[in-house]
Amino acid sequence: MPALNERRRTVRTEGAELAVFEYGLRPAPGVATLLLVHGYPDDHRLYLPLIAELADTHHVIAYDTRNAGMSSVTETPGNFTLDALADDLFAVLAFMNVPDVHLVGHDWGSIQGWAAVQDPRAAGVINRYTSISGPDLGHFISWLRSRACTPRRWPQLAGQLLRSSYVAGFQAPVLPETIWRLFLTPLYEKRAGRRVQDDPVRGLALYRQNLFPGLRHPSPAPVNVPVSVVVPLKDPFLSPHLTDGLELWVADLNVLRVDGGHWWPATHPHELAQLLRAA
Repeated sequence: MPALNERRRTVRTEGAELAVFEYGLRPAPGVATLLLVHGYPDDHRLYLPLIAELADTHHVIAYDTRNAGMSSVTETPGNFTLDALADDLFAVLAFMNVPDVHLVGHDWGSIQGWAAVQDPRAAGVINRYTSISGPDLGHFISWLRSRACTPRRWPQLAGQLLRSSYVAGFQAPVLPETIWRLFLTPLYEKRAGRRVQDDPVRGLALYRQNLFPGLRHPSPAPVNVPVSVVVPLKDPFLSPHLTDGLELWVADLNVLRVDGGHWWPATHPHELAQLLRAA
């Protein structure tokens, strides 16, 4: 992998200290800026192969979300709600002070991205959004309800509930932590080719604080920036049908189906780089 000229910063937000990394060209007129937000159970290193593809042509910012990688929480037990995660994202953007950013999110980073582009703070700051394998939570709930009310779509509902069944397991105390430490972390690290250390355990709060039964997520607000949704057709966790209905609240929508699995940004960095260059 070529030298990426990494520049590291620390951004302090309410309840967290975020490790922020800057790569590639310096901000300048005519230089596109990307903000890359990773998901679970990863940190910013998920994107290093992609960054290597883009560092010669783009200004790239990536950060470890709260309590992942080199970031930490400063309060116990820590706030991992979607509101806090969106605040972190905008704190990074404010600190870097770069307008017109192309936001890219994967998995939980994509979920955060959906919250960000619906936030009034995005105006004049985020000019485009690319979402990969992470739905808006309000849209996700509405999608499930619509399938439940339509018998001919029950197979889609059943398929997604099966794909999401692991979420229920993550709500249990102690057991998920034990399974990750004993079995899943070594398996994931071997398959992914990168160390995640204790990130899978630290990140379980994302599921427990945002997906616990009874939590309410508002219906999506209109999104007016161009949005590209990348749908890996071999994703074991998310149905490709989850894009149905996005056009009702995303004015400028492009859905791209790709031949790959959930971690497509890491396994197909060249293809993602081509997509981002063309945006």
